[in-house]
Amino acid sequence: MTTTFPHLLLKHAAERPGAPALREKEYGIWQTWSWQQVAQEVRHFACGLSTLGFTRGQNLALISDNRPHVYMGFVAVQSLGGVPIPLYQDAVASEMMFVLQDADIAFAFAENQEQVDKLLEVRETVPGIQHIIYDDPRGLRHYDQPGLISTADLIARGAAWDAAHPGAWEAGLAQLQPSDVSVILYTSGTTGKPKGVCQTHASFVQSAAGGVQVDGLNASDNVISYLPPAWVGDHLFSLAQWLVAGFTINCPESAATVSIDLREIGPTYYFAPPRIFEGMLTSVSIRMEDAAAPKRWLFEQCMQLARRVGSDILDGKPVGFLDRVLYRLGDFAIYGPLRNVMGLSHIRVAYTAGAAIGPDLFRFFRSIGINLKQLYGQTETCAYVCIQHNGQVKLDSVGQAAPGIELKLADNGEVLVKGVSVLKEYYKRPDATAEVIDEQGYFHTGDAGVIDADGHLRIIDRAKDVGKTNAGAMFAPNYIENKLKFFSHIKEAVCFGDKRDQVCAFINIDYEAVGNWAERQGLPYGGYVDLTSKTQVQGLIADCIAQVNADLAREAGMAGTQIARFLVLHKELDPDDDELTRTRKVRRNFIADKYAVLVDALYDGRTEQFITTQVKFEDGRTGSLSATLALLDAKTFAPATVDA
Repeated sequence: MTTTFPHLLLKHAAERPGAPALREKEYGIWQTWSWQQVAQEVRHFACGLSTLGFTRGQNLALISDNRPHVYMGFVAVQSLGGVPIPLYQDAVASEMMFVLQDADIAFAFAENQEQVDKLLEVRETVPGIQHIIYDDPRGLRHYDQPGLISTADLIARGAAWDAAHPGAWEAGLAQLQPSDVSVILYTSGTTGKPKGVCQTHASFVQSAAGGVQVDGLNASDNVISYLPPAWVGDHLFSLAQWLVAGFTINCPESAATVSIDLREIGPTYYFAPPRIFEGMLTSVSIRMEDAAAPKRWLFEQCMQLARRVGSDILDGKPVGFLDRVLYRLGDFAIYGPLRNVMGLSHIRVAYTAGAAIGPDLFRFFRSIGINLKQLYGQTETCAYVCIQHNGQVKLDSVGQAAPGIELKLADNGEVLVKGVSVLKEYYKRPDATAEVIDEQGYFHTGDAGVIDADGHLRIIDRAKDVGKTNAGAMFAPNYIENKLKFFSHIKEAVCFGDKRDQVCAFINIDYEAVGNWAERQGLPYGGYVDLTSKTQVQGLIADCIAQVNADLAREAGMAGTQIARFLVLHKELDPDDDELTRTRKVRRNFIADKYAVLVDALYDGRTEQFITTQVKFEDGRTGSLSATLALLDAKTFAPATVDA
């Protein structure tokens, strides 16, 4: 039966009062809240908000890393009939301003002094922000601005108010309906201003229940919550599924300690976007490059075996006796230690979503025994459209329609979705809502895809990004970029080719991986810009691109989209410079405009190009970065004639 987040919390508190609900690592020690303690703090948090004048229908902004009081804050606000709105904690004050104005924010929750300072800065322009609740009091002792109150003081006030008004909180909770908006999540704004996606309790609860059903999630599972609370993926996995399945959420001490905390907790259920798995593979590659020759040889032999039979063993498919024995030995020598160093030893199921994952990267993790699967969805669909079932994982698909979801393709190949997870509306934007939900109730995802005979969906690219070269070859930039990012030396890639004679690419190196490689080569360098300008580094990237082109030459219809020319960009693409969204998606059109002189130079056949680039620092200051970039030709191949 569909219910609401606060009612699910009370259900767990009644049935399993002493079971662990939340953990947080503070000063190196894990602190635990039971379900009963969480329910009590949520109640008093909500009552504290009532004393400040927060009422049904109001919005409250939350700006924080993953902290217990953030997740409690979501439910506390919902219990009063209010709507929580999480913002990206790494956004600068000017970025937050649009959402705070658009959502008419009068109440805000801030994790610490840094976030309080941002809100106070915004309040100079947006005076409607009346109350700021801060969680960590360090550095705020002498702040005397009006409207500031600590979480501890708010909860204490709420406890006193609750005692003086028995039954008042329950009366408000009784008005809450599954059809009420439970959260507003703002889109990342790849093509314009962010839009507020209104999702109901019913949509997220039913989406979470579908995932719980498919993977058998239960109260004994453990997850580590480290992704931005403003991202729909965290809202599904760290809030909705937590309250449906009743497992334990673990909040890391800081972003810098996530890998250590991951190994300490040993989660059974794990979720990360592809960039996290790319980072893990890069770390493994660096460690193996530094290893002794015998260990590198053993690693390569074991990985060849794993690529051949690992996924089949994971899926329970027939594998020869000798291969099973060799794989078991490989698990003891290589795969098990690899899983352990990544903190994934106890994983029963892992998911990736948020962007397409390269098949090679996907194959690597499954081949070493990690049950990694893909989930497909958007903010507008609670990150829940397709899901991969155990034993039915295809490397090039995102799975079948999830429980409660109806899937079909438009005539132009666009993926259309109807079902439990579809947004109620865009906040204050009926025009935008009408654009994406048609008369039959289907949400238009904007993604181009194909559905195979088994009902598996394969995403080609964003429909607006898929184009054609002048020779008529289909150009899917994201598909090519993911192939490039499989290489540990490449952190980001941006490809161009629509309505052009050939495909060209910008490459961002992975500074740690390439720096490690340079040191082993005895190649001195004086920072990121200097490293990218080295001819040896450019040759390293050229080898990676040649391997991608060799793959494309073998694929039907893709030979015409091999990368003809490329450059190694002199700076990392950065959300602070508006080149990436806060979820690290490429803002392709913005990059094409910002670096138009480089794009033109690549297509004009030039061999080098000078550019001065404006950059933005974390403290809001701006500066410039100048460099002369080498423009290089890539090795290409005739279709389907490349030797294996």
